[in-house]
Amino acid sequence: MTTARETTAGATAATAGPTSRQETRPAAAAKPVRWAADAATALREGARLRLDYSAQSLWRVDRVIDGIRREGAPYAAVETVLRGLGAYAGEVIVRQAGGEWWTTGGDHWVRTPDGRLWDPIDEARRCFTGDGSLRLLCRDATADG
Repeated sequence: MTTARETTAGATAATAGPTSRQETRPAAAAKPVRWAADAATALREGARLRLDYSAQSLWRVDRVIDGIRREGAPYAAVETVLRGLGAYAGEVIVRQAGGEWWTTGGDHWVRTPDGRLWDPIDEARRCFTGDGSLRLLCRDATADG
């Protein structure tokens, strides 16, 4: 069963033939791992908030996104930050669940060992609109399928 937090586009890509298979972890992970590291560095330097890639750290990330939303920042001004925070959440899932990054058409997902695909970058955008939670996404992604 596909949940709202799982990506339907990713599920379609996962069933595609071998010629459209996603890249292996090293290539697929390059950009989101860099975005995650940049976001963690920015929060450490700017907000003195240390992120340790634990599931518990996503509670703080959700609060950061909520604070940005409450300040009324326009989406265009925070789009890169949200992408980085979503990538950070994805990297937490990769590390906690033994998942891997998948990419196709410029979009990035996390595939957990049970075959489910998750879209943490979109979930960060949903958090910004008040309709998502990176902490809950991680909980769902790391729970037994």
